[in-house]
Amino acid sequence: MTDKQAETTTQSNQNQLMLQAFEWNTPADHQHWKRLTAALDWFKEIGVTAIWIPPGCKGMAPARNGYDIYDLYDIGEFDQKGSVPTKWGSKEELQDLANKAEEMNIKILWDAVLNHKAGADRTETCQAVRVDSDDRNCTHGNKPIEIESWLGFEFPGRGNVYSSMKYHWYHFNGIDHNLKTGIRGIYKIIGDGRKNWASDVSKERGNFDYLMFANIDFSNEDVKDDVKNWIQWLSEQVPIGGLRLDAVKHYSRSFLIEFILHIKSRVGLDWFFVAEYWKNDINELLTYLEQTKNLVSLFDVPLAHNISRLSRARKPDLRKVFHETLLKKRPEYAVTFVTNHDTQLGQSLELPVEQWFKTLAYALILLRKEGYPCLFYGDLYGINAGFLNAAEGPLPNLGSLALGRSLYAYGSQRDYFFQKHCIGFVRYGDADHPSGLACVMSSTRRSFKFMYVGRNHAGEKWTEIYGQYGGSVKINRLGYGSFGVMPKSVSIWVSSEAQGRDKFPVKNAHQFR
Repeated sequence: MTDKQAETTTQSNQNQLMLQAFEWNTPADHQHWKRLTAALDWFKEIGVTAIWIPPGCKGMAPARNGYDIYDLYDIGEFDQKGSVPTKWGSKEELQDLANKAEEMNIKILWDAVLNHKAGADRTETCQAVRVDSDDRNCTHGNKPIEIESWLGFEFPGRGNVYSSMKYHWYHFNGIDHNLKTGIRGIYKIIGDGRKNWASDVSKERGNFDYLMFANIDFSNEDVKDDVKNWIQWLSEQVPIGGLRLDAVKHYSRSFLIEFILHIKSRVGLDWFFVAEYWKNDINELLTYLEQTKNLVSLFDVPLAHNISRLSRARKPDLRKVFHETLLKKRPEYAVTFVTNHDTQLGQSLELPVEQWFKTLAYALILLRKEGYPCLFYGDLYGINAGFLNAAEGPLPNLGSLALGRSLYAYGSQRDYFFQKHCIGFVRYGDADHPSGLACVMSSTRRSFKFMYVGRNHAGEKWTEIYGQYGGSVKINRLGYGSFGVMPKSVSIWVSSEAQGRDKFPVKNAHQFR
């Protein structure tokens, strides 16, 4: 791209910004819906356009996050599993949050946990065969036996309200225990011999249909109908604008397609869908997009791995941060993130990211034109201590980076990725957001980048909205400036006269913890 082309080429960018509005150790005080409602104004101020809320359906215990889902139709309304509210609050409080968000034009993204059920009400017996945990297609010659397991779901607290569907052994195809023998392991439920794992799932471990708890069998028509009825019911109870689909590599792709097409025809044509397919393999992610007819976006897992690896390297090559990522290959389907509830310290998919590097990573996902970035609650407000981790403080001034996206990260982009330790880029603005920005970051020493911001900015004084370099940069008559950055940090520069410049630094996150 020539300097003149960089000046004139623009692209439409709505600058959507998602917030994952919880972390794994969020207090189990049933007050979280209220906290989020109180914080909506601040979220709006920093540019959040969608909130991914935690699983809102009743889990198997009052303090559980909901990934151990018990009842789809209980969103904090019935006295089941030890409480009426979910960990997050009551149905009425959830509705208050969603209604206020809708008024503010902030989408609520529901965390849909469809793969399994937990906390059964009674045991049932059925025919099953034990399989190898590392190769679920291998039985080692084991013969079918009768097992007794927690497979009966009666939902006594709800009864038949909203749905009369009860779940029994034949609605599942896998479980992890046999009470008759006391032997734990993965048991494939075969019933009369015709049941099997779904064939259209991840081939990891031979067949990765089974993940945990009682594994739902989506070849069962009653199950499919119940889940479709549930999403229609949910849309009538809570104004939501899309779904975060949990653990999609563990259940049938064909059902997922059927489910999404059902939503588009019966519920919400403009809903947004982002699927969690956890695999650090760009080719597998690209294949999944193709197999699901590009109906979903995906979290950019390879990018998260790159961020973690580079943050811990002795001399990281910042130029390689986007190597073999969804952001690089299919940016229109990439939801980018730095950390989430699964990768935070102490969790099963932990991906440590050094605190100083998080600011660089957030600048890269928030301020560039590619991808749909997601902020993490734990980085905005800090992470509570858990069973396997100490408490961790928030990332300072993350709100300023988010607001920088909302105000200035528009238009065409030029990269200055010439050095391993120091990279930069410029956003040139568009007709509605003409200010633009310059971003420079360093992994080692104090550095600078001589970058072109446009002749239309000649003579302007640019200052930091984020960073510690200090001073100002005067743009020369050709539209160039020398932009500095301190060691192991990032600096974001805009014109001192840019619209909204007085909003920086952003006030601390709304303190509702």
